[in-house]
Amino acid sequence: MSRIGRLPVAVPSGVEVKLGDNNTLTVKGKKGTLTKQFHKDMIIKVENGNILVQRPSEEKKHKALHGLTRTLINNMVVGVTEGYEKNLEINGVGYRAQKQGKKLVLTLGYSHPVEMDDPEGITVEVPAPNKIVVKGIDKQAVGEYAAKIRGKRMPEVYKGKGIKYETEVIRRKEGKTGAKAKK
Repeated sequence: MSRIGRLPVAVPSGVEVKLGDNNTLTVKGKKGTLTKQFHKDMIIKVENGNILVQRPSEEKKHKALHGLTRTLINNMVVGVTEGYEKNLEINGVGYRAQKQGKKLVLTLGYSHPVEMDDPEGITVEVPAPNKIVVKGIDKQAVGEYAAKIRGKRMPEVYKGKGIKYETEVIRRKEGKTGAKAKK
């Protein structure tokens, strides 16, 4: 039995769960609604305030899908109740971010400002010129958009300039030392 897959997903009060045909699960909460279709082999049941996931056999593929399916369902429930958030920091002289309507405008040392449109279901806040907060109910979409922002200027290892996650630690390299004496 999968250790993660066998755990039930508790459905908090105020969250509506509907299981449709073809293993389509719809989770509705105070923050919004998420719908996802899961693999046809997985057995998903909604029983007395819990969502249970079972697998049909002990095949390696089914074992892998078991834990994955349960985790994705849990992410949906957490997303519609609490939501997800990724915090980014910008380091570097002259590097900054600002919000212009639905666009995020980044000044990252290029010859032009980098403009990014906010995807649907994602909100981006800029509380300070060197901080970006990406929020949403879909964990995958929040992480993907935060990674896209980070990819516009990844942190470099000598001075640490660039965009990094708030909790990320950049391993710094030592710069070159002087030329060695010739004999």
